[in-house]
Amino acid sequence: MQALVLPAWQRDPELRELPIPQPGPGDVRVRVGGSGACHSDLHLMDWPAGTLGFDPPFVLGHEIAGWVDMLGPGVDGLSLGEGVAVYGPWGCGRCRACRSGAENYCEHAADLQVLAPGIGHDGGMAEYVVVPARLLVPLGDLDPVEAAPLTDAALTPYHAIKRSLPTLVPGTTAVVIGAGGLGHMGVQILRALAPSRIVAIDPAANKRQLALDSGADVAIAPDDDATQQVRSLTGGLGAELVVDMVGSDSSLAMAASFARVRGAITVVGLAMGTFPFNFFALPYECSLSSTYWGTATELMEVIALARAGKLHAQIERFTLHDAIDAYRRLRAGDVQGRAVITPSP
Repeated sequence: MQALVLPAWQRDPELRELPIPQPGPGDVRVRVGGSGACHSDLHLMDWPAGTLGFDPPFVLGHEIAGWVDMLGPGVDGLSLGEGVAVYGPWGCGRCRACRSGAENYCEHAADLQVLAPGIGHDGGMAEYVVVPARLLVPLGDLDPVEAAPLTDAALTPYHAIKRSLPTLVPGTTAVVIGAGGLGHMGVQILRALAPSRIVAIDPAANKRQLALDSGADVAIAPDDDATQQVRSLTGGLGAELVVDMVGSDSSLAMAASFARVRGAITVVGLAMGTFPFNFFALPYECSLSSTYWGTATELMEVIALARAGKLHAQIERFTLHDAIDAYRRLRAGDVQGRAVITPSP
C-alpha cells in the first residue's frame, strides 16, 4: 500500500510503498476514508530529535475515519464495511483515566512513548491502518471523509469549551482566536451548546468569513484594535471564555487582554508561545490552562452533534499523491477549514 511517511525529524514527509498491516489480537484494520492534515503534523516535521520520546519513521495522520476492513482475533461487535472514527490519543487502556474514557490523560503516558496514530505509531495517511478495537467509534450515516476532522479538529475544541459551559449563560461572551481548522469547529460548537455572543479573531479575511458562516456573531482582525472592540462589545468587562487555537506569544497576549475578572483562557494551539506572569498579568481569578485532545465519550458526543446537523467541517480534499502539497498550503495558511487526505478511491 502507499503511505505518507515522516522519515526523520526536521524532514519533509515522503510517499512510500509499505506492506498492508495485519491486525493482531484485539485490533481492527481500517480502510482509511479520510485523514486530516493538522498543524501538529507541521510541528512534528519541525521539532528536533529528542523533543518527543520516540523517533521516526512512521506514517503521519492522527485524524482518521474509514471502514472496518478486517477483525483481529477476539474482536466482535463490529461489522465489516462499517463506518468508524478512530479515537486518537492512545493510552494504556487499564489505568483509572483510560477506564473512564480519558486516554488523552493516561496515567502511564510517559512510559508508553507512542502518543497516537500518526504521532509515533503508524497513522492514517495510508490506505489501511491498524487500530485497537476499543478506540473505534461508530459513525452511523456520516461520510468518513467528511467525518475525519471530528476526531481532533472538533473533539479538541469541544473538550476545551465543554469545561466552561456552566459559565456561558445568556449575556456572556466567548472569544475564539484563530478561525482555521479547529477555530471554525469551535465556533460551531459554541453556537450549538451555549447562548453566548461568539467573537472570532483571525488575520485572514476568508477565515473571518468562515467564522461568520459557522455561527460567529462578530469576526475581527487582530490588528483592528481587537482588544478595544471586544471590550466595547462586553461593556468594558471582557469575555468569560477565550479559547486560543494558536498558542503563540501574540495570541496569548491578546487572550489575556480579552478576558474578564473570573474568566477563563484555554490554550489549544501548539505554537509554543510563552506568557509572562505576575500578580497583575491577568484579571483577578482568571484562569489560564491548556488542554489535550478530548475523551472517547466526548468523541461520541461530537459525532452525535454532527449526525444532528449541528457540526460540519469545512474541508478541502487531497489525494495521497497531493498530500505533500496539502502540507505546504497548510504551512502557508492557504487551506480553508481542514485539509483531508483521501487514501482510498
